[in-house]
Amino acid sequence: MVRLRSHASLTGKQRLHRALLLASAVASSALSMPCAMAEPGAATQKRVGQPGSVYLPQDRERIVVTPSASQPPPPLPPVVLYPHANPVGQPVRTTGVQGRVSGHQYDWGVFNRGNGEAAGFGPVGEYGVAPWAEDWSRLRDKSKRKDPFDLIKYIALNESGSIWLSFSGETRLRNWFESRPNLGTQHNNDSGRFAVRNLYGADLHLGSHVRLFGQLVNADAAGWNGYGYGSTYRKRLDAQQAFIETKWSMLGAKSGFMFGRQQFLDAPSYMLYNRETPNVPLSWNGFRAYMVWPRIRIDGWDFVQTNDSQNKMFHDTENYNTRLYGFNMTWAPPDGRFMGDRYNSFLDVFYVGYKLSGSSGAIATAKGNQNGSNTRNNFGVRWHGIAGPFEFSLGGIWQGGVFKYAKTNQSRNVNAFALNTLVGYRIPHDHFHTFAGLQTDVYSGGNARKTSGAIGTYISPFNPQTNYLDTTTYMTGSNLISVAPLIRTTFLKSLSFQVKYPLFWRYSPNDPVYKSSGSYSFPYQFKGKFVGMAPQASLAWQINRHLSWTQYVSRFMTSNALNRAGGSSGTYYQSNFVFRF
Repeated sequence: MVRLRSHASLTGKQRLHRALLLASAVASSALSMPCAMAEPGAATQKRVGQPGSVYLPQDRERIVVTPSASQPPPPLPPVVLYPHANPVGQPVRTTGVQGRVSGHQYDWGVFNRGNGEAAGFGPVGEYGVAPWAEDWSRLRDKSKRKDPFDLIKYIALNESGSIWLSFSGETRLRNWFESRPNLGTQHNNDSGRFAVRNLYGADLHLGSHVRLFGQLVNADAAGWNGYGYGSTYRKRLDAQQAFIETKWSMLGAKSGFMFGRQQFLDAPSYMLYNRETPNVPLSWNGFRAYMVWPRIRIDGWDFVQTNDSQNKMFHDTENYNTRLYGFNMTWAPPDGRFMGDRYNSFLDVFYVGYKLSGSSGAIATAKGNQNGSNTRNNFGVRWHGIAGPFEFSLGGIWQGGVFKYAKTNQSRNVNAFALNTLVGYRIPHDHFHTFAGLQTDVYSGGNARKTSGAIGTYISPFNPQTNYLDTTTYMTGSNLISVAPLIRTTFLKSLSFQVKYPLFWRYSPNDPVYKSSGSYSFPYQFKGKFVGMAPQASLAWQINRHLSWTQYVSRFMTSNALNRAGGSSGTYYQSNFVFRF
Protein backbone atom coordinates (compact mmCIF):
# COMPACT_ATOMS: atom_id res chain seq x y z
CA MET A 1 0.00 0.00 0.00
CA VAL A 2 1.06 3.55 -0.63
CA ARG A 3 1.82 5.51 2.51
CA LEU A 4 -0.74 8.27 2.93
CA ARG A 5 -1.11 11.14 5.37
CA SER A 6 -4.33 12.94 6.16
CA HIS A 7 -4.66 15.46 3.35
CA ALA A 8 -8.19 16.77 3.94
CA SER A 9 -9.42 18.90 6.74
CA LEU A 10 -12.00 17.54 9.13
CA THR A 11 -14.59 19.97 7.76
CA GLY A 12 -13.98 18.72 4.20
CA LYS A 13 -14.44 15.09 5.21
CA GLN A 14 -17.62 15.91 7.12
CA ARG A 15 -19.07 17.69 4.10
CA LEU A 16 -18.24 14.79 1.78
CA HIS A 17 -19.71 12.29 4.25
CA ARG A 18 -22.92 14.31 4.59
CA ALA A 19 -23.18 14.67 0.82
CA LEU A 20 -22.84 10.91 0.35
CA LEU A 21 -25.50 10.23 3.00
CA LEU A 22 -27.88 12.78 1.47
CA ALA A 23 -27.43 11.44 -2.04
CA SER A 24 -27.85 7.88 -0.75
CA ALA A 25 -31.15 8.84 0.83
CA VAL A 26 -32.34 10.61 -2.33
CA ALA A 27 -31.32 7.72 -4.57
CA SER A 28 -32.78 5.14 -2.21
CA SER A 29 -36.14 6.90 -2.18
CA ALA A 30 -36.00 7.29 -5.94
CA LEU A 31 -35.83 3.54 -6.32
CA SER A 32 -39.50 3.40 -5.44
CA MET A 33 -40.39 5.74 -8.32
CA PRO A 34 -41.40 4.14 -11.63
CA CYS A 35 -38.76 6.08 -13.56
CA ALA A 36 -36.01 4.78 -11.32
CA MET A 37 -36.97 1.13 -11.29
CA ALA A 38 -34.67 -1.35 -12.92
CA GLU A 39 -35.61 -1.74 -16.54
CA PRO A 40 -36.71 -5.24 -17.48
CA GLY A 41 -33.77 -5.64 -19.80
CA ALA A 42 -31.05 -3.71 -18.01
CA ALA A 43 -29.08 -6.82 -17.30
CA THR A 44 -28.72 -10.21 -18.89
CA GLN A 45 -30.50 -13.36 -17.97
CA LYS A 46 -28.88 -16.75 -17.78
CA ARG A 47 -30.80 -19.67 -19.17
CA VAL A 48 -30.30 -22.66 -16.98
CA GLY A 49 -30.22 -26.16 -18.32
CA GLN A 50 -29.01 -25.34 -21.82
CA PRO A 51 -25.54 -26.04 -23.15
CA GLY A 52 -23.18 -23.16 -22.53
CA SER A 53 -25.69 -21.27 -20.35
CA VAL A 54 -26.73 -18.88 -23.11
CA TYR A 55 -27.12 -15.22 -22.10
CA LEU A 56 -30.24 -13.51 -23.42
CA PRO A 57 -30.59 -9.73 -23.77
CA GLN A 58 -33.92 -8.38 -22.62
CA ASP A 59 -33.61 -4.64 -23.23
CA ARG A 60 -34.91 -4.37 -26.84
CA GLU A 61 -31.65 -2.70 -27.84
CA ARG A 62 -31.00 -2.94 -31.58
CA ILE A 63 -27.66 -4.54 -32.29
CA VAL A 64 -25.94 -5.89 -35.36
CA VAL A 65 -27.77 -9.21 -35.25
CA THR A 66 -30.99 -9.78 -33.36
CA PRO A 67 -30.20 -12.40 -30.69
CA SER A 68 -32.24 -15.54 -30.48
CA ALA A 69 -32.96 -18.02 -27.73
CA SER A 70 -30.25 -20.30 -29.07
CA GLN A 71 -27.47 -17.72 -29.55
CA PRO A 72 -25.71 -15.18 -27.35
CA PRO A 73 -25.51 -11.56 -28.54
CA PRO A 74 -22.92 -10.87 -31.24
CA PRO A 75 -19.40 -10.28 -29.95
CA LEU A 76 -17.90 -6.83 -29.67
CA PRO A 77 -16.38 -5.75 -33.00
CA PRO A 78 -12.57 -5.74 -32.75
CA VAL A 79 -12.36 -1.97 -33.27
CA VAL A 80 -14.02 -1.37 -29.85
CA LEU A 81 -12.13 -4.01 -27.87
CA TYR A 82 -10.27 -1.09 -26.32
CA PRO A 83 -12.74 1.81 -26.66
CA HIS A 84 -11.72 5.46 -26.54
CA ALA A 85 -13.33 7.97 -24.19
CA ASN A 86 -16.44 9.99 -25.01
CA PRO A 87 -19.73 8.09 -25.32
CA VAL A 88 -20.69 9.87 -28.55
CA GLY A 89 -19.29 8.98 -31.96
CA GLN A 90 -17.77 5.60 -31.18
CA PRO A 91 -16.71 3.56 -34.25
CA VAL A 92 -19.67 1.19 -33.79
CA ARG A 93 -22.74 1.34 -31.58
CA THR A 94 -22.81 -1.44 -29.00
CA THR A 95 -25.16 -2.38 -26.22
CA GLY A 96 -24.69 -2.97 -22.53
CA VAL A 97 -25.44 -6.64 -23.14
CA GLN A 98 -22.53 -6.91 -25.56
CA GLY A 99 -20.20 -5.05 -23.20
CA ARG A 100 -21.06 -7.35 -20.33
CA VAL A 101 -21.33 -10.70 -22.12
CA SER A 102 -18.75 -10.32 -24.88
CA GLY A 103 -16.52 -7.72 -23.21
CA HIS A 104 -15.22 -7.64 -19.67
CA GLN A 105 -17.25 -4.95 -17.96
CA TYR A 106 -18.46 -5.56 -14.44
CA ASP A 107 -22.23 -5.85 -14.17
CA TRP A 108 -23.40 -2.25 -13.73
CA GLY A 109 -26.78 -2.70 -15.41
CA VAL A 110 -27.79 0.20 -17.69
CA PHE A 111 -24.46 1.90 -16.97
CA ASN A 112 -22.75 -0.77 -19.11
CA ARG A 113 -24.17 0.78 -22.25
CA GLY A 114 -21.92 1.97 -25.04
CA ASN A 115 -18.28 2.11 -24.01
CA GLY A 116 -19.23 1.58 -20.34
CA GLU A 117 -17.82 4.87 -19.08
CA ALA A 118 -21.22 5.85 -17.64
CA ALA A 119 -20.41 3.49 -14.75
CA GLY A 120 -17.65 5.87 -13.66
CA PHE A 121 -14.60 3.66 -14.20
CA GLY A 122 -13.56 4.72 -17.69
CA PRO A 123 -14.19 3.05 -21.05
CA VAL A 124 -14.17 -0.76 -20.97
CA GLY A 125 -14.55 -3.26 -23.79
CA GLU A 126 -12.43 -6.38 -23.88
CA TYR A 127 -9.89 -4.20 -22.06
CA GLY A 128 -10.27 -0.99 -20.10
CA VAL A 129 -8.29 2.21 -19.74
CA ALA A 130 -8.18 1.20 -16.06
CA PRO A 131 -7.30 -2.53 -16.09
CA TRP A 132 -8.86 -3.03 -12.67
CA ALA A 133 -12.24 -2.12 -14.24
CA GLU A 134 -12.15 -5.40 -16.20
CA ASP A 135 -13.99 -8.47 -14.91
CA TRP A 136 -12.34 -11.79 -15.82
CA SER A 137 -14.23 -13.96 -13.32
CA ARG A 138 -16.08 -15.83 -16.07
CA LEU A 139 -12.81 -17.61 -16.88
CA ARG A 140 -13.39 -19.69 -13.76
CA ASP A 141 -15.20 -21.86 -16.30
CA LYS A 142 -12.25 -23.29 -18.22
CA SER A 143 -14.42 -23.91 -21.29
CA LYS A 144 -14.57 -20.13 -21.78
CA ARG A 145 -10.80 -19.78 -22.10
CA LYS A 146 -10.11 -19.23 -25.79
CA ASP A 147 -6.90 -17.18 -25.76
CA PRO A 148 -3.39 -18.20 -24.59
CA PHE A 149 -3.29 -15.20 -22.23
CA ASP A 150 -6.50 -16.39 -20.55
CA LEU A 151 -4.25 -18.67 -18.49
CA ILE A 152 -2.96 -15.63 -16.57
CA LYS A 153 -6.18 -13.62 -16.62
CA TYR A 154 -7.74 -15.98 -14.08
CA ILE A 155 -5.52 -18.03 -11.74
CA ALA A 156 -7.44 -19.81 -9.00
CA LEU A 157 -5.62 -19.79 -5.65
CA ASN A 158 -8.01 -22.02 -3.73
CA GLU A 159 -10.17 -25.02 -4.54
CA SER A 160 -13.42 -23.11 -5.00
CA GLY A 161 -11.82 -20.38 -7.11
CA SER A 162 -13.15 -17.60 -4.87
CA ILE A 163 -9.58 -16.38 -4.33
CA TRP A 164 -7.98 -15.65 -7.66
CA LEU A 165 -5.32 -13.57 -9.37
CA SER A 166 -5.36 -11.77 -12.71
CA PHE A 167 -2.41 -10.17 -14.51
CA SER A 168 -2.61 -7.26 -16.92
CA GLY A 169 -0.06 -5.59 -19.15
CA GLU A 170 0.55 -2.93 -21.76
CA THR A 171 3.59 -1.93 -23.80
CA ARG A 172 3.14 1.17 -25.93
CA LEU A 173 5.53 2.36 -28.64
CA ARG A 174 4.78 5.95 -29.61
CA ASN A 175 6.58 8.16 -32.09
CA TRP A 176 5.60 11.54 -33.43
CA PHE A 177 6.93 14.17 -35.81
CA GLU A 178 6.36 17.94 -35.62
CA SER A 179 7.64 20.36 -38.24
CA ARG A 180 6.97 23.49 -36.10
CA PRO A 181 6.14 22.42 -32.55
CA ASN A 182 3.84 24.57 -30.41
CA LEU A 183 2.86 26.98 -33.21
CA GLY A 184 6.52 27.65 -33.97
CA THR A 185 7.44 28.82 -30.45
CA GLN A 186 9.38 25.70 -29.46
CA HIS A 187 12.16 26.18 -32.07
CA ASN A 188 12.86 22.43 -32.18
CA ASN A 189 11.93 22.37 -35.84
CA ASP A 190 11.35 19.01 -37.57
CA SER A 191 11.33 17.29 -34.21
CA GLY A 192 11.05 13.51 -34.14
CA ARG A 193 10.37 11.90 -30.78
CA PHE A 194 10.05 8.29 -29.72
CA ALA A 195 8.72 6.94 -26.44
CA VAL A 196 8.11 3.51 -24.95
CA ARG A 197 6.28 2.64 -21.76
CA ASN A 198 5.41 -0.51 -19.85
CA LEU A 199 2.43 -0.83 -17.49
CA TYR A 200 2.11 -4.24 -15.83
CA GLY A 201 -0.25 -5.08 -12.99
CA ALA A 202 -1.74 -7.77 -10.77
CA ASP A 203 -5.30 -7.93 -9.41
CA LEU A 204 -5.80 -10.18 -6.36
CA HIS A 205 -9.42 -11.02 -5.44
CA LEU A 206 -9.93 -12.28 -1.89
CA GLY A 207 -13.47 -13.53 -2.27
CA SER A 208 -16.24 -11.28 -3.55
CA HIS A 209 -15.73 -8.41 -1.08
CA VAL A 210 -12.01 -7.55 -1.06
CA ARG A 211 -9.41 -7.08 -3.74
CA LEU A 212 -5.88 -5.64 -4.01
CA PHE A 213 -4.53 -4.09 -7.18
CA GLY A 214 -0.98 -3.07 -7.98
CA GLN A 215 0.64 -1.75 -11.15
CA LEU A 216 4.25 -0.94 -12.08
CA VAL A 217 5.46 1.57 -14.65
CA ASN A 218 8.72 2.26 -16.39
CA ALA A 219 9.39 4.32 -19.50
CA ASP A 220 12.00 5.93 -21.72
CA ALA A 221 12.18 8.43 -24.57
CA ALA A 222 14.60 9.41 -27.34
CA GLY A 223 14.62 10.88 -30.86
CA TRP A 224 16.04 13.92 -32.65
CA ASN A 225 15.44 17.59 -31.85
CA GLY A 226 13.38 16.32 -28.93
CA TYR A 227 11.96 18.49 -26.18
CA GLY A 228 9.90 18.24 -23.03
CA TYR A 229 11.39 14.99 -21.76
CA GLY A 230 10.88 15.00 -18.00
CA SER A 231 10.00 12.38 -15.44
CA THR A 232 6.66 11.66 -17.11
CA TYR A 233 8.54 10.48 -20.22
CA ARG A 234 11.62 8.89 -18.67
CA LYS A 235 10.70 6.89 -15.60
CA ARG A 236 12.58 4.25 -13.71
CA LEU A 237 10.54 1.40 -12.25
CA ASP A 238 7.92 2.71 -9.83
CA ALA A 239 4.47 2.05 -8.40
CA GLN A 240 1.85 3.52 -10.73
CA GLN A 241 -1.11 2.16 -8.74
CA ALA A 242 -1.54 0.31 -5.44
CA PHE A 243 -4.90 0.21 -3.69
CA ILE A 244 -7.35 -1.91 -1.76
CA GLU A 245 -11.04 -2.08 -2.61
CA THR A 246 -13.87 -3.42 -0.52
CA LYS A 247 -17.31 -4.17 -1.96
CA TRP A 248 -20.68 -4.79 -0.36
CA SER A 249 -24.40 -4.24 -0.84
CA MET A 250 -25.97 -1.32 1.03
CA LEU A 251 -29.44 0.26 0.67
CA GLY A 252 -30.01 -1.85 -2.41
CA ALA A 253 -26.88 -0.55 -4.13
CA LYS A 254 -23.65 -2.17 -5.26
CA SER A 255 -21.22 -0.24 -3.10
CA GLY A 256 -17.47 0.03 -2.83
CA PHE A 257 -14.60 1.88 -1.19
CA MET A 258 -11.15 2.27 -2.78
CA PHE A 259 -8.11 3.48 -0.84
CA GLY A 260 -4.59 4.01 -2.11
CA ARG A 261 -2.92 5.09 -5.36
CA GLN A 262 -5.29 4.76 -8.31
CA GLN A 263 -6.53 6.06 -11.63
CA PHE A 264 -9.57 8.30 -11.53
CA LEU A 265 -11.83 8.64 -14.58
CA ASP A 266 -15.25 9.63 -13.21
CA ALA A 267 -15.47 13.02 -14.89
CA PRO A 268 -16.16 14.13 -18.48
CA SER A 269 -13.04 13.35 -20.51
CA TYR A 270 -13.02 16.93 -21.84
CA MET A 271 -12.43 18.04 -18.24
CA LEU A 272 -10.13 15.40 -16.75
CA TYR A 273 -8.62 12.20 -18.10
CA ASN A 274 -5.66 9.88 -18.02
CA ARG A 275 -2.70 11.99 -19.29
CA GLU A 276 -2.31 10.15 -22.59
CA THR A 277 0.54 11.93 -24.38
CA PRO A 278 3.37 11.38 -21.85
CA ASN A 279 4.47 7.88 -20.91
CA VAL A 280 3.34 8.06 -17.28
CA PRO A 281 -0.44 8.28 -16.82
CA LEU A 282 -2.02 10.45 -14.15
CA SER A 283 -2.55 8.78 -10.77
CA TRP A 284 -4.00 9.90 -7.45
CA ASN A 285 -3.63 9.01 -3.77
CA GLY A 286 -6.59 8.92 -1.44
CA PHE A 287 -10.05 7.39 -1.27
CA ARG A 288 -13.11 6.94 -3.39
CA ALA A 289 -16.56 5.64 -2.41
CA TYR A 290 -19.34 4.69 -4.80
CA MET A 291 -22.90 3.30 -4.81
CA VAL A 292 -24.72 1.97 -7.89
CA TRP A 293 -28.48 1.40 -8.07
CA PRO A 294 -30.38 0.22 -11.16
CA ARG A 295 -30.90 3.80 -12.42
CA ILE A 296 -28.84 6.05 -10.15
CA ARG A 297 -25.23 6.00 -9.04
CA ILE A 298 -23.21 8.28 -6.77
CA ASP A 299 -19.50 8.70 -6.27
CA GLY A 300 -17.35 10.76 -3.86
CA TRP A 301 -13.57 11.16 -3.73
CA ASP A 302 -10.69 13.03 -2.10
CA PHE A 303 -7.19 12.72 -3.60
CA VAL A 304 -3.74 14.25 -3.76
CA GLN A 305 -1.75 13.85 -6.95
CA THR A 306 1.17 11.47 -7.18
CA ASN A 307 4.53 13.24 -7.11
CA ASP A 308 6.04 11.56 -10.16
CA SER A 309 8.89 14.04 -10.60
CA GLN A 310 11.39 11.65 -9.00
CA ASN A 311 14.09 9.99 -11.11
CA LYS A 312 15.08 7.21 -8.74
CA MET A 313 13.52 3.76 -8.58
CA PHE A 314 10.41 3.51 -6.36
CA HIS A 315 10.67 7.13 -5.20
CA ASP A 316 7.29 8.51 -6.25
CA THR A 317 5.44 9.94 -3.26
CA GLU A 318 2.43 12.25 -2.78
CA ASN A 319 2.17 15.83 -4.00
CA TYR A 320 0.16 17.60 -1.31
CA ASN A 321 0.24 20.86 -3.29
CA THR A 322 -2.21 19.39 -5.81
CA ARG A 323 -5.59 18.09 -4.65
CA LEU A 324 -8.68 16.72 -6.37
CA TYR A 325 -11.96 16.20 -4.54
CA GLY A 326 -15.64 16.10 -5.40
CA PHE A 327 -18.92 14.32 -5.87
CA ASN A 328 -20.89 12.97 -8.84
CA MET A 329 -24.42 11.69 -9.32
CA THR A 330 -25.54 10.04 -12.57
CA TRP A 331 -29.17 9.28 -13.38
CA ALA A 332 -30.41 7.12 -16.24
CA PRO A 333 -33.87 8.49 -17.21
CA PRO A 334 -36.54 6.09 -18.51
CA ASP A 335 -35.89 4.63 -21.94
CA GLY A 336 -38.09 5.13 -24.98
CA ARG A 337 -38.33 4.87 -28.75
CA PHE A 338 -37.46 7.60 -31.24
CA MET A 339 -37.69 7.42 -35.03
CA GLY A 340 -38.17 3.68 -34.85
CA ASP A 341 -35.11 3.01 -32.71
CA ARG A 342 -34.09 3.19 -29.07
CA TYR A 343 -33.73 6.28 -26.93
CA ASN A 344 -31.68 6.30 -23.73
CA SER A 345 -29.53 8.83 -21.94
CA PHE A 346 -27.57 9.69 -18.80
CA LEU A 347 -27.62 12.89 -16.77
CA ASP A 348 -24.46 13.70 -14.78
CA VAL A 349 -24.50 16.32 -12.04
CA PHE A 350 -21.13 16.89 -10.41
CA TYR A 351 -18.89 19.04 -8.28
CA VAL A 352 -15.15 18.81 -8.88
CA GLY A 353 -12.73 20.87 -6.80
CA TYR A 354 -8.99 21.20 -7.12
CA LYS A 355 -6.20 23.08 -5.43
CA LEU A 356 -2.97 24.03 -7.18
CA SER A 357 0.11 25.73 -5.73
CA GLY A 358 3.30 27.27 -7.07
CA SER A 359 3.93 27.19 -10.81
CA SER A 360 1.10 24.71 -11.40
CA GLY A 361 -1.33 27.29 -10.04
CA ALA A 362 0.08 30.24 -12.00
CA ILE A 363 -2.07 32.69 -13.94
CA ALA A 364 -1.14 34.75 -17.00
CA THR A 365 -0.53 38.47 -16.51
CA ALA A 366 0.85 41.32 -18.61
CA LYS A 367 4.23 40.73 -16.91
CA GLY A 368 4.25 36.98 -17.52
CA ASN A 369 3.00 34.09 -15.44
CA GLN A 370 2.46 34.79 -11.73
CA ASN A 371 2.68 31.88 -9.29
CA GLY A 372 0.20 31.46 -6.51
CA SER A 373 -2.37 29.31 -4.78
CA ASN A 374 -5.26 28.46 -7.11
CA THR A 375 -8.50 26.93 -5.82
CA ARG A 376 -11.13 26.05 -8.43
CA ASN A 377 -14.66 24.84 -7.70
CA ASN A 378 -16.40 23.30 -10.70
CA PHE A 379 -20.16 22.82 -10.68
CA GLY A 380 -21.26 21.00 -13.80
CA VAL A 381 -23.91 19.06 -15.63
CA ARG A 382 -23.75 16.78 -18.68
CA TRP A 383 -26.57 15.07 -20.56
CA HIS A 384 -25.56 12.46 -23.11
CA GLY A 385 -27.15 9.57 -24.93
CA ILE A 386 -28.76 8.35 -28.15
CA ALA A 387 -32.12 9.15 -29.72
CA GLY A 388 -32.73 6.98 -32.73
CA PRO A 389 -30.03 7.83 -35.29
CA PHE A 390 -28.88 10.86 -33.26
CA GLU A 391 -26.15 10.87 -30.59
CA PHE A 392 -25.55 13.80 -28.27
CA SER A 393 -23.48 15.11 -25.38
CA LEU A 394 -24.36 18.51 -23.89
CA GLY A 395 -22.32 19.83 -20.97
CA GLY A 396 -21.75 22.99 -19.01
CA ILE A 397 -19.44 23.92 -16.12
CA TRP A 398 -19.32 27.03 -13.96
CA GLN A 399 -15.92 27.48 -12.34
CA GLY A 400 -15.53 29.58 -9.21
CA GLY A 401 -12.80 29.77 -6.62
CA VAL A 402 -10.02 32.06 -5.46
CA PHE A 403 -6.45 32.84 -6.51
CA LYS A 404 -3.79 34.17 -4.11
CA TYR A 405 -0.58 35.70 -5.42
CA ALA A 406 2.48 33.99 -3.99
CA LYS A 407 4.42 37.18 -3.28
CA THR A 408 1.71 39.48 -1.96
CA ASN A 409 -1.00 37.03 -0.83
CA GLN A 410 -3.51 39.26 -2.64
CA SER A 411 -6.76 37.40 -3.35
CA ARG A 412 -8.86 37.42 -6.49
CA ASN A 413 -12.11 35.56 -7.06
CA VAL A 414 -12.66 33.29 -10.05
CA ASN A 415 -15.68 33.51 -12.35
CA ALA A 416 -15.26 31.28 -15.40
CA PHE A 417 -17.19 28.73 -17.42
CA ALA A 418 -17.03 26.06 -20.12
CA LEU A 419 -19.64 24.78 -22.59
CA ASN A 420 -19.01 21.49 -24.40
CA THR A 421 -21.33 19.91 -26.97
CA LEU A 422 -21.12 17.13 -29.52
CA VAL A 423 -24.19 16.30 -31.60
CA GLY A 424 -24.21 13.92 -34.52
CA TYR A 425 -26.16 11.61 -36.80
CA ARG A 426 -25.38 7.95 -37.45
CA ILE A 427 -26.71 6.71 -40.79
CA PRO A 428 -29.16 3.86 -40.08
CA HIS A 429 -28.44 0.42 -41.54
CA ASP A 430 -25.14 1.66 -42.98
CA HIS A 431 -22.51 -1.03 -43.43
CA PHE A 432 -19.79 1.51 -42.55
CA HIS A 433 -21.52 2.78 -39.35
CA THR A 434 -20.99 6.35 -40.62
CA PHE A 435 -21.28 9.06 -37.99
CA ALA A 436 -21.27 12.79 -38.83
CA GLY A 437 -21.28 15.39 -36.09
CA LEU A 438 -20.45 18.88 -34.94
CA GLN A 439 -18.38 19.53 -31.82
CA THR A 440 -18.43 22.97 -30.22
CA ASP A 441 -16.45 24.05 -27.17
CA VAL A 442 -16.32 27.41 -25.41
CA TYR A 443 -13.84 28.09 -22.60
CA SER A 444 -14.03 31.53 -21.05
CA GLY A 445 -11.10 33.91 -20.97
CA GLY A 446 -10.24 36.97 -18.90
CA ASN A 447 -8.03 40.01 -19.07
CA ALA A 448 -4.32 39.44 -18.43
CA ARG A 449 -3.79 43.19 -17.93
CA LYS A 450 -5.97 43.28 -14.83
CA THR A 451 -4.34 42.87 -11.43
CA SER A 452 -7.57 42.95 -9.43
CA GLY A 453 -11.15 41.84 -9.81
CA ALA A 454 -12.46 38.43 -10.87
CA ILE A 455 -10.35 36.08 -12.99
CA GLY A 456 -12.36 34.95 -16.00
CA THR A 457 -10.01 32.33 -17.47
CA TYR A 458 -11.26 28.75 -17.22
CA ILE A 459 -8.58 26.11 -16.64
CA SER A 460 -8.53 22.32 -16.94
CA PRO A 461 -5.13 21.35 -15.54
CA PHE A 462 -5.59 17.57 -15.31
CA ASN A 463 -5.01 16.40 -18.87
CA PRO A 464 -8.33 16.20 -20.72
CA GLN A 465 -8.48 13.53 -23.40
CA THR A 466 -5.76 14.33 -25.93
CA ASN A 467 -7.81 13.95 -29.10
CA TYR A 468 -11.01 15.55 -27.84
CA LEU A 469 -10.04 19.13 -28.63
CA ASP A 470 -6.89 19.01 -30.75
CA THR A 471 -4.71 16.06 -31.72
CA THR A 472 -1.59 18.24 -31.76
CA THR A 473 -2.23 19.36 -28.13
CA TYR A 474 -1.18 22.88 -29.19
CA MET A 475 -4.56 24.15 -28.00
CA THR A 476 -6.05 23.65 -24.54
CA GLY A 477 -9.30 24.48 -22.78
CA SER A 478 -8.64 28.09 -21.73
CA ASN A 479 -9.78 31.32 -23.45
CA LEU A 480 -10.86 29.34 -26.49
CA ILE A 481 -13.78 28.88 -28.87
CA SER A 482 -13.63 25.77 -31.04
CA VAL A 483 -15.99 24.59 -33.77
CA ALA A 484 -15.19 21.20 -35.30
CA PRO A 485 -17.23 19.25 -37.87
CA LEU A 486 -16.26 15.59 -37.99
CA ILE A 487 -17.09 12.35 -39.74
CA ARG A 488 -16.19 8.81 -38.72
CA THR A 489 -16.61 5.62 -40.70
CA THR A 490 -15.72 2.01 -39.87
CA PHE A 491 -14.78 0.22 -43.08
CA LEU A 492 -14.06 -3.12 -41.44
CA LYS A 493 -14.85 -4.56 -38.03
CA SER A 494 -11.27 -3.77 -37.04
CA LEU A 495 -10.58 -0.52 -38.93
CA SER A 496 -12.03 2.93 -38.24
CA PHE A 497 -11.25 6.26 -39.91
CA GLN A 498 -12.12 9.78 -38.70
CA VAL A 499 -11.68 13.22 -40.25
CA LYS A 500 -12.11 16.34 -38.11
CA TYR A 501 -11.74 20.03 -38.97
CA PRO A 502 -11.51 22.25 -35.87
CA LEU A 503 -11.34 26.04 -36.11
CA PHE A 504 -10.02 28.01 -33.14
CA TRP A 505 -10.63 31.54 -31.83
CA ARG A 506 -9.66 33.31 -28.65
CA TYR A 507 -12.65 33.95 -26.41
CA SER A 508 -11.09 37.20 -25.22
CA PRO A 509 -8.46 39.21 -27.15
CA ASN A 510 -7.20 40.51 -23.79
CA ASP A 511 -6.06 37.05 -22.71
CA PRO A 512 -3.20 34.99 -24.22
CA VAL A 513 -3.45 31.86 -26.32
CA TYR A 514 -3.01 28.89 -23.99
CA LYS A 515 -1.25 25.56 -24.34
CA SER A 516 -1.28 22.54 -22.02
CA SER A 517 1.68 23.85 -19.98
CA GLY A 518 0.71 27.53 -19.68
CA SER A 519 0.33 30.37 -22.13
CA TYR A 520 2.14 31.15 -25.38
CA SER A 521 4.64 33.98 -25.66
CA PHE A 522 5.07 35.22 -29.24
CA PRO A 523 7.82 37.64 -30.40
CA TYR A 524 5.20 40.26 -31.26
CA GLN A 525 1.76 41.10 -29.93
CA PHE A 526 -1.05 38.91 -31.22
CA LYS A 527 -3.90 41.32 -31.98
CA GLY A 528 -6.48 39.04 -33.53
CA LYS A 529 -9.03 36.55 -32.23
CA PHE A 530 -8.81 33.86 -34.93
CA VAL A 531 -5.96 31.50 -34.01
CA GLY A 532 -6.16 29.07 -36.90
CA MET A 533 -7.51 25.71 -38.02
CA ALA A 534 -6.18 22.20 -37.71
CA PRO A 535 -7.65 19.65 -40.14
CA GLN A 536 -6.79 16.21 -38.80
CA ALA A 537 -7.37 12.56 -39.53
CA SER A 538 -7.03 9.40 -37.47
CA LEU A 539 -6.88 5.73 -38.42
CA ALA A 540 -7.44 3.07 -35.74
CA TRP A 541 -6.63 -0.56 -36.56
CA GLN A 542 -7.21 -3.33 -34.02
CA ILE A 543 -4.88 -5.89 -35.59
CA ASN A 544 -5.97 -8.67 -33.26
CA ARG A 545 -7.08 -9.06 -29.67
CA HIS A 546 -3.72 -7.90 -28.31
CA LEU A 547 -2.19 -5.58 -30.93
CA SER A 548 -3.44 -2.21 -32.11
CA TRP A 549 -2.03 0.55 -34.27
CA THR A 550 -3.45 4.08 -34.22
CA GLN A 551 -2.17 6.95 -36.35
CA TYR A 552 -2.96 10.67 -36.32
CA VAL A 553 -1.99 13.39 -38.76
CA SER A 554 -2.78 17.10 -38.64
CA ARG A 555 -1.81 20.31 -40.35
CA PHE A 556 -2.16 23.27 -37.98
CA MET A 557 -2.65 26.35 -40.16
CA THR A 558 -2.12 29.52 -38.13
CA SER A 559 -4.03 32.71 -38.95
CA ASN A 560 -2.46 35.72 -40.67
CA ALA A 561 -2.66 37.69 -37.43
CA LEU A 562 -0.83 34.95 -35.54
CA ASN A 563 1.81 34.70 -38.27
CA ARG A 564 2.45 38.44 -37.93
CA ALA A 565 2.92 37.89 -34.19
CA GLY A 566 5.60 35.27 -34.87
CA GLY A 567 3.54 32.07 -34.94
CA SER A 568 3.97 29.42 -37.58
CA SER A 569 1.94 26.69 -39.26
CA GLY A 570 3.15 23.13 -38.87
CA THR A 571 2.57 19.47 -39.62
CA TYR A 572 1.98 16.88 -36.91
CA TYR A 573 2.07 13.07 -37.12
CA GLN A 574 1.72 10.51 -34.34
CA SER A 575 1.83 6.71 -34.32
CA ASN A 576 0.89 4.40 -31.44
CA PHE A 577 1.63 0.68 -31.59
CA VAL A 578 0.29 -1.08 -28.51
CA PHE A 579 0.50 -4.62 -27.14
CA ARG A 580 -2.04 -5.33 -24.43
CA PHE A 581 -3.32 -8.30 -22.45
